[in-house]
Amino acid sequence: MLRRGFVLLFAWLSAANFGAAFPQDALKKGCSLFKYRFLEPQEMKAMMKMKEHFEGIPLPSDHRCNIRLFHRKWESEELSVPDRMMLVKAELDLITDMLELLDDHSFTETHQRPLALLTQAQEDLRVCMATEAPSHQPSKKLRHWLQKLQIAKKTETTSCLTSSAIFHLFQVLDDLRCAAGQEPCA
Repeated sequence: MLRRGFVLLFAWLSAANFGAAFPQDALKKGCSLFKYRFLEPQEMKAMMKMKEHFEGIPLPSDHRCNIRLFHRKWESEELSVPDRMMLVKAELDLITDMLELLDDHSFTETHQRPLALLTQAQEDLRVCMATEAPSHQPSKKLRHWLQKLQIAKKTETTSCLTSSAIFHLFQVLDDLRCAAGQEPCA
């Protein structure tokens, strides 16, 4: 029984350190999204803590949101890999913009680590898109969603956009995981 536990612990630690054992270039030439396939537990805890902290902040009484950006009739895995990267980049742009606008002092400490991770993912996506699909045109599904996003940015309040972005944070992380796979995902 002890031997089996040791083997399982060794396998888990080996899998967790796999990305550190090999250079990113060896895993994905020209694109370093592989590290987003499985986020480390402390990163996920930081995301959850930020989301929970945000949900604890009372919203203004006149807070009425009609935003339904993340309620799509399709899933990200239905998109091509370049479309998935465009989708996640747009989602991350929204989330990071909203997090950077927050001026609640109590929230600043909670969102520093998640903001750093999301900003790094944004940069990595930019590099991947520039190297792997520089002239890609979005599909009809994605183009429609991107237009909906632009309209929401112009018509919705910052508090509505922020609430929606943070509420759907784990959906965006799942979309990032899917895009990082560079293959069909479920």
